[in-house]
Amino acid sequence: MDSERKVHPDCINASNPYHECVEYCFKKIAEAKARLEKQGLVKAVSGQSRESLADKRIEEESSEEEDEDEEDNQEPEVDVSQLTGRKKKLYELRLKMNQARKINQTDVGSEKKKMEAPTEPKGISKQKWVEARQKKIGKILDANGLDMSKAYMLDTQETAETKYKKWEKEPTPSGWDVFNQKTLYNAYKKRTKNIQVDIEEYNRMRAADPEFYREASSLQYGKAPKISKDKIDKMAKELHDREEKRQEFSRRRKFREEKDIDSINDRNEHFNKKIERAFGKYTLEIKNNLERGTALPD
Repeated sequence: MDSERKVHPDCINASNPYHECVEYCFKKIAEAKARLEKQGLVKAVSGQSRESLADKRIEEESSEEEDEDEEDNQEPEVDVSQLTGRKKKLYELRLKMNQARKINQTDVGSEKKKMEAPTEPKGISKQKWVEARQKKIGKILDANGLDMSKAYMLDTQETAETKYKKWEKEPTPSGWDVFNQKTLYNAYKKRTKNIQVDIEEYNRMRAADPEFYREASSLQYGKAPKISKDKIDKMAKELHDREEKRQEFSRRRKFREEKDIDSINDRNEHFNKKIERAFGKYTLEIKNNLERGTALPD
């Protein structure tokens, strides 16, 4: 130690000219040396410089402070049965505060995930899958001496048939194409595809009526032919089945899990969507104020 003032050379405050080491300093220096020797980091402590020991001491104190903070955050184990009166009530309030803090942190994290758009969907993306598949097909074609234009030669019979069916299938009409003549004719063919035609009855009715195919100059123009009751029942059944099929049809819509639920059933959800489309931009500020709790008067 220095002869003029009581300062240990390994003390963290040795550079301070007004500092004098006390028992606490000696205790901390001894603990630091013991810890360093235990970890095998010190071979010759006397040869180390004063600055290196001070830096290590700072790191040790910071780690000790972190440990103390973690211990403070942990709720100490207390026997509730021994607490009475205000102490028991205070302990219960602290537990509720800690529980509320944890729930708030969880909700904040989940809300942040909802607000932030996902960088990539779950699993591998479709673009990466296509690129990997093209690389794999390219290697197989190179091994057989073919180029990418001959990739169809690697398809099996089942795969080729599936592709041909997909190509032959016409796209679903949309917009004004739903009402053009071609679409209406295709719908008529689809409706008459399941109707069974009795050729014998047709020939008999044609032979019984000489003007089966009437012209505009015919005197029987506009006269309804005799139709059996079972044919009328079949027509009524077809119309009834078509109406039921129309009511059961519903376009498949994408379900968004992250969206807030503000409805009690499907009908109410549909109504809320229409209201949102019409008045959403006008009520956005009011809705945000209600969610924040700032819409109430002071």
